[in-house]
Amino acid sequence: MKVLVTVKRVIDYNVRVRIKADGSGVDLGNVKMAMNPFDEIAVEEAVRLREAGIATEVVAVSCGVLACQDTLRTALALGADRAILIQTDVDLQPLAVAKLLQAVALKEVPQLVILGKQAIDDDANQTGQMLAALLAWPQATFASTLRVADGKLQATREIDGGQETLEVALPAVVTADLRLNEPRYATLPNIMKAKKKPLEVSTPAELGVDVTPRLTTLKVVEPLKRQAVVMVADVAELVAHIAHIPQVATLRNEPRGN
Repeated sequence: MKVLVTVKRVIDYNVRVRIKADGSGVDLGNVKMAMNPFDEIAVEEAVRLREAGIATEVVAVSCGVLACQDTLRTALALGADRAILIQTDVDLQPLAVAKLLQAVALKEVPQLVILGKQAIDDDANQTGQMLAALLAWPQATFASTLRVADGKLQATREIDGGQETLEVALPAVVTADLRLNEPRYATLPNIMKAKKKPLEVSTPAELGVDVTPRLTTLKVVEPLKRQAVVMVADVAELVAHIAHIPQVATLRNEPRGN
């Protein structure tokens, strides 16, 4: 069984994100980049499936600039067998990524595609669901446990009311949640071996996919700074204070519907 696993290059989660002066986006200059943490979990799960004898090959895929090769080499050092980079300088949006992954899936014919449930840069949580729809494959999102046997996949996912267990036929699309596993660290020998593993570079044009952005970012701003804590003596003073907060006052004065 071939497993396709996706990885995205994002700003390292330890780095404080800076907004460009003109508000056009996030400043990426001289910023440490890393693999999306949820994608690390996806890679770990794919490698575990191969180590258990369920998967025969793990193929890592990334879409983006040439520097994404570093992220793919990390995936190879973690245990992936080979990698594919779909190189483009276009600012890719979830639908474009899903279409690129669809083209790769149709070419590679995997029995399972594992993605991180979301990327920490845009938190879109869309690509896995869109890919499943484009491929017309069953999906199991936010998987916290995974079991593959007899041509079927059983996944447990966390929901508001507790846990839900799904069983779907392969091929299928899975998105990895935080509690699915704990990713391993890449050892120095494996990092050296990763340099020799095959890494194929393609382009959206070669795959016949139009990645022209459909959405335009008007402005990016930092979140409001947290205001100082105000101590009150009793409930009456608390109510009086809340009543004078601008947002609350606005809501209080809005007309109510019938």
